[in-house]
Formats: sequence, structure tokens, C-alpha cells
Amino acid sequence: MPLSDFRFRFLGTGTSAGVPAIGCRCDVCTSEDPCDDRTRTAAAMQWLDDEGQERTVLLDASPDLRQQAIREELDRCDAIFITHNHVDHIFGLDEVRRFNTLMQAPIDVHAEPRVLEDLSRVFRHIFESKDNINDSFVATLHSHAIEPQAAVEVHGLRVTPIRLLHGRLPMLGFRLEASEGEQPPCLPLAYCTDVSAVPPETWPMLEGLSTLVLDMLRPRHHPTHLNCDQAVEIADQVAADQTWFVHMSHDIGHREVDAALPSGMSLAFDGLCI
Repeated sequence: MPLSDFRFRFLGTGTSAGVPAIGCRCDVCTSEDPCDDRTRTAAAMQWLDDEGQERTVLLDASPDLRQQAIREELDRCDAIFITHNHVDHIFGLDEVRRFNTLMQAPIDVHAEPRVLEDLSRVFRHIFESKDNINDSFVATLHSHAIEPQAAVEVHGLRVTPIRLLHGRLPMLGFRLEASEGEQPPCLPLAYCTDVSAVPPETWPMLEGLSTLVLDMLRPRHHPTHLNCDQAVEIADQVAADQTWFVHMSHDIGHREVDAALPSGMSLAFDGLCI
């Protein structure tokens, strides 16, 4: 089942507060460069399956999903893969009900068991809709438990969860590649947001990449994210053909920082499609 017309879209590239941040008047938050306007980090993959059907898979559902989907003209969602349970990565889940309406179909949600438990608790009105007082407009989601190294096949795309560390929190990144046949130009791709360290067992899953998407929060140290120097060091070790950095705070001005990065490394920006 080959992938055709595969596109990877950066829906958002900002940290949990977004950029501009509320009440901030720093140079980046007041910048006129559109690349400095960052919604919360998430991504979408789009392709045509072997029957010519458009497919769309989301990586996380940020609180800005409605805005991101309208901007990118998304009109379907076949599946969502969740990296972890933090607010800036799951609080857009309620928005996917519009995709249910457009497709007249449920949406598969893939996450680790403990994350699925958190989703069921936070979004009780979705996952236990039978208990709602009113028969209201909520998403229709099918939960699927996933674990590191166990690949999931989605309409010709192989998604392999990989273990990453977000401070002391174990979370998931994803290795993405065609299930069979020729790989599209940007695949294999590893999506590694909210990272502070890569455990030893994960390094083999980062070999042979065409594209690496990697956390880069800010220049100074942070206990749960990579700073600029750490991100560049890991990207250099992975040696993907191209690295795109995401989850950036208002401490990173796009034009200045991007120009100083090594060859083959760049800052992503909202709306970038590769």
C-alpha cells in the first residue's frame, strides 16, 4: 500500500504558552516576522492511499487545533497519535468532533495506556458520553493502546512509537515511514517534541532518517526540554538529512537563531509543509 503525495505539516511550533505570550512585550512577542507567531506544537500528515483516498493523521491535538485546522484547510482526521498528556498537547481533542461530522466516521486515538486513562478522565463527556445529561455534540473516538517499538499501520503509513524522556516523565515520539515501497522524500521521519533526553534503547530508532523533528525550547537550560545547544548536539548525532526544531519559546527569534544553525538544521514555523 504505497504512500502518494505525502505531506508533513507543522500545525504549531510554539511552547505551552504560545508566542506571543499573554502580556509580554519582548522583541519576539512583538515581532512582525510571521515565523515568530507560534501556536502550540502539533503536526499533521496527509497522503493519498492506494485507492486515491485522502488520509490525514494528527500528532497531538493542541489547544489551538481549531485555528490550525482552519488555517491549513484540514477537513478530515483518520487518526490521532498522542505523545503525552500535557495540556498543550491534548486540550484540542474536543475540536475533532467537526471531523466526525465531515467524515461521518469515528476517529482512532492512539496513546499509551496511562495517557488513555488521563484522556478518559479529562474528557469524560467524550469517552463516557452515555452519562451526559444532554445528548450533546461530542467527538466519537476509538481508543487504542500503544507501546514503544510496537508499530501501528495506518493506510500505508507505519507509525512506530519510541521512548523519550520529558524530564522525569516517560513519553512517546514517533518514527514515521511508508509500510512498503519507496519512501516519500521526507521519510523516514522521527517526531520528537518535548524532549530532555533520549534513552539508550531509542537511538537505533533514530538511524537512517531523512527528517528529524526535535524539541528546542530556548538558549538557557530547562529541566524538561532541550535548550539550543543540546538540541543541536542531538541533531548532530542523529545526522538526519534535515532537522527541523519545534516547541520554541519567545526566547528564540526565528531570523537570528535560524541563521546561526549548522547546515541541515532549521527552525520550523507554523504552516511549514515538507
